[in-house]
Amino acid sequence: MPRKEPEEVTALYDGVKKALNSDYGDGRKVGNCKFGVYLFYDYDGEPIYVGRTRESLRGRIGRHLTNQRTDAVAMSVLDPFEVAEIEMWPFWDLLRDDAEAMLDRAEYTVYQKALRESKFNVILNEKDIKPADVIVLPDSIRVSVLPSDLRKKREHPDIRLARRARTIANLARVISERSVRPGIRRTLWAQARRLEHLAKTRLEESEQSGEP
Repeated sequence: MPRKEPEEVTALYDGVKKALNSDYGDGRKVGNCKFGVYLFYDYDGEPIYVGRTRESLRGRIGRHLTNQRTDAVAMSVLDPFEVAEIEMWPFWDLLRDDAEAMLDRAEYTVYQKALRESKFNVILNEKDIKPADVIVLPDSIRVSVLPSDLRKKREHPDIRLARRARTIANLARVISERSVRPGIRRTLWAQARRLEHLAKTRLEESEQSGEP
């Protein structure tokens, strides 16, 4: 008899599926949109990764966050368990012939938004996002991946510190074993800054609360 997936894995898969089944407000499930841009946020609300798709938001985001691995996950650029919320901009009426140019502009627009919102003015994308004209985006939908009770467990800073440190170690190992683009090294630097900030914040909280 095959073993069941660990509870945290099942919760992630179920949460991603529910997020992608969210109603856009007109009866359509946002994950079913073929063309779109998306932004991942961590448990601090920090934007961490921007992406785009021409295959469907469901397919692309699902590959990032579940068992169908993408380069970003395989290279330890992105830890799926760090993703607390997903914001999606679906382009329902976009035609195939217009898709590439429009998605270039939309992705760059979301990228600029992410940089403005980031404490560190950097995100984890390992590939450069091509500069393009900034556009007015369609209405987005932002959803949490996990229900509040599971999210509260997952967002504990000590758990996140352990995962983030492991991600950095794995990414550094990849860099040491391969010839990599500068973007991968930039991601390592970004992850190190995020780890330092989380560790410093956790220390300050501990000192203020008088924890032993």
